[in-house]
Amino acid sequence: MNAQEPTSLNIRLYGTDEPLPASRRLTAGPLSAELQAGNLRHIRYGGIEVIRAISFIVRDRHWGTYAPQIDQLAVLQEAGRFEVTYQASVDDGTQRLSYAVRITGTPTGLRFGGRANAQTDFETNRTGFVILHPLDGVAGQAAEVEHVDGRIEQTRFPERIAPLQPMSQLRAITHQPRPGLRVCCRMEGDTFEMEDQRNWTDASFKTYVRPLALPWPYTLRPGETVSQDITLTIDADAAPQIKNAAPVGLSIGWPTGPLPTVGAGLSREELADTTVHLERLIALQPRHLIHHFDPRTGRTEDLRQAADIAHRLGAEPWLEVVVASVQDFEKELADLGQAHAHLGSPFQVVLVSPAADLKATLPGSPWPPAPPLPALYRAARQAFPGARLGGGMFSFFTELNRKRPPLDEIDLVTFTTAAIFHAGDDATVIENLESLPSLTASARHIAGHRPFVAGPSAIGMRMNPYGEAPVLNLANTRQAMNENDPRQRGLIGAAWALGYVSHMARGGAQAVTLGGTTAAQGVLAVPQRWPQPGYETAGGYFPIFHVQRLLAGLAGHEMLQVETPDPSCIAAIALRQGQAITLLLANLRPEPQDVLLPFEMKGLCVLDASHFHAAAQNPYFLDALAPASGCHIRLDAHAVARVALASIHA
Repeated sequence: MNAQEPTSLNIRLYGTDEPLPASRRLTAGPLSAELQAGNLRHIRYGGIEVIRAISFIVRDRHWGTYAPQIDQLAVLQEAGRFEVTYQASVDDGTQRLSYAVRITGTPTGLRFGGRANAQTDFETNRTGFVILHPLDGVAGQAAEVEHVDGRIEQTRFPERIAPLQPMSQLRAITHQPRPGLRVCCRMEGDTFEMEDQRNWTDASFKTYVRPLALPWPYTLRPGETVSQDITLTIDADAAPQIKNAAPVGLSIGWPTGPLPTVGAGLSREELADTTVHLERLIALQPRHLIHHFDPRTGRTEDLRQAADIAHRLGAEPWLEVVVASVQDFEKELADLGQAHAHLGSPFQVVLVSPAADLKATLPGSPWPPAPPLPALYRAARQAFPGARLGGGMFSFFTELNRKRPPLDEIDLVTFTTAAIFHAGDDATVIENLESLPSLTASARHIAGHRPFVAGPSAIGMRMNPYGEAPVLNLANTRQAMNENDPRQRGLIGAAWALGYVSHMARGGAQAVTLGGTTAAQGVLAVPQRWPQPGYETAGGYFPIFHVQRLLAGLAGHEMLQVETPDPSCIAAIALRQGQAITLLLANLRPEPQDVLLPFEMKGLCVLDASHFHAAAQNPYFLDALAPASGCHIRLDAHAVARVALASIHA
């Protein structure tokens, strides 16, 4: 490929030519919903999202979700009413199950019924309904719960992220997403309970069939029927007025604090390629570089190589240390500390975790053997006496929320995130940014008087706390739990990164680490086992490279409060540079967005699909501002922009 060779729009936006899933909008008066793959998403009343999703799903014994074969799909759309029916089946060659679905919608609600029958013995961890409540108008708000025994309880959706199930033994949940708008979700056919999916950066509260305290997997016998119904009843004082599309107007306010340092991860698998491509990576200018060291797979020689890479990139060396031993952890740490000292003690920050904590312990399950955390951190302090010491989790925030470190023994708290743990579609990747204000508030609460840092984080998963490993995605598709996700190479990945850092910065993170250098969550194309369409001949820089470079270079500058009427459309970071403002924007939507600025532009650089190839070959692409004027910008799908504004508050 050369800079002029055509690449499909889907590859430029998403890193893959996999077709987007078909979606059909259903309406019944003020009620609307999107039908996707046989399930409902974005159920709205008068344009207000009241339920994010209702899905009938079938999971295997490993928590994998089957993609059903849907047949006899019939959709009836009439004035004030819709009806959907279909037959579906799942068959993995060892077990088979079929189910029938009927969905009906009216101006006052909908009903979604599923009837499943196993044709063979069918092992499953969950077969039935999952309902997602959105966060807006829900988190921290009142709810009326009807339990399976008929009890009525007045409660609230949690404000801080709940480590365990916030609601259980559920038959119905009623909430008010807006004053005068009441929504009752009734769940029949089994017992339901709720988990707070913000733990995994999902922007929802998930209510699912069959409590986790019951044994799983369980077996459905041939001829056994699973029969469940979800009924949504909406009672409104008046139907909300749907607003017409309008430009997104930004406002910029007072200083809020410095932009946190932005760094990159460095796995053992990246050491060789990063060394080879070091000259190309210098432009990334990460403020810190986190090397992940696990003695079960790594060598102490890796520390020297990682520290040398960090030095040559101008980054502060950080180290994640996995402690494999339970009984001899003190000696293990002392030996590693001695090797570190022989290198001149290059790592300024050392993060420590027992190996057992790389895997999740589900609620109600016994914790595996691990060193006691206070003693572990004291031993690490002795082994690395000159370093700032961090504790927490190298896996997800979920595990930090369930096993919190002793703050008196550490200097900072750490955790990571991934955007595609529960679902892998494009909408979920972007919607999950909505969870980050809650996540940072909860992280601040856990960290107390200590700062917290996030990452290495990416759209894809660097490790899988709930299974053997993330998915090696050789087919280059969108799916949950990908290690190598195609959107890392697309414009959507750059937009996601800007949105991620903007939320983490507002939420008080001291440092944010994004992905890696050259591997699955990297910023640079090098030969891989998986396809990299658009980069396989000439290589190049992914769009996310330019966002990371820009953010790393601006770290420490004073952020200004920036507000937008709809954060799901535009991500923004405003920074003071002398008497000028630098504004960073990302279009989070797959369609163009018009943005109104509070001040006149004087310079502009946009990275969008039309500039994809030029940016792939120029690491300094976003540095070059073209003269600009006016207060209006039109950003194409998932475009990012750097804007110089002409004025600032005195």
